[in-house]
Amino acid sequence: MTGGVPSLIDLKDIDLAYNGQTILEHVSLSVGPKEIVTLIGPNGCGKTTLIRVLLGLVRPDAGQVKRREGLTLGYVPQKISIEPSLPLTVRRFVALGGVRDVTRIEEALAHVGADHLADAQANRLSGGEFQRVALARAIARRPDLLVLDEPAQGVDVQGQVEFYRLLRHLRDQLGCGIFLVSHDLHFVMAATDQVICLNKHVCCAGQPEVVQKHPEFLHLFGPQAAREIAVYSHDHDHAHGLGGEVVAPEEGGA
Repeated sequence: MTGGVPSLIDLKDIDLAYNGQTILEHVSLSVGPKEIVTLIGPNGCGKTTLIRVLLGLVRPDAGQVKRREGLTLGYVPQKISIEPSLPLTVRRFVALGGVRDVTRIEEALAHVGADHLADAQANRLSGGEFQRVALARAIARRPDLLVLDEPAQGVDVQGQVEFYRLLRHLRDQLGCGIFLVSHDLHFVMAATDQVICLNKHVCCAGQPEVVQKHPEFLHLFGPQAAREIAVYSHDHDHAHGLGGEVVAPEEGGA
């Protein structure tokens, strides 16, 4: 339950081990409707494994995963590889996510500001363009919960700022919950409702301004990280296109 509203998904006391090595220990979390929850933690802390549990791809050794009845998931993995020689338009790439309705595909591309790329070759897109197209493929399913694993990896700083702004826009427009794994502490702290810090177990969780002062967060990331994060804002009177170029706000797609 989140503020009296039934959660989209609840994980309770999840345990998981491989070859006798603990991967996850007593992990509990929930994501509510229209809530952005971000999972952070050092390398090897179990973030990707936790996502697989959440998606139902891995069964935990102990604990419960409870999904709202009829829950629809949209997923953007950490990496998507396309054979360079494969002729694949953006429209077709989005359709491969399981949605064949052309109207829904075009709507999804428009939501992320990439509708003009529908006939472009997917393997020729820039990093920022492909990032948005992959997101369009996930939201074309009209998910109740959008799950993203390091979605801004390999994108420049300005692209990351715009991407996290886009996520908030999608949350507001589509009404979906968002569960996101990231190491971009500066940006997620400004773009998320709840932060969960993982190191095989949940070290701390709560609103960003609370987590960044928590002793466990400071132990994992150091006091310098908290000082740098303090208030990260990017207020300006312009927007950026998919390639990072400055455009009028109404053209920014977010």
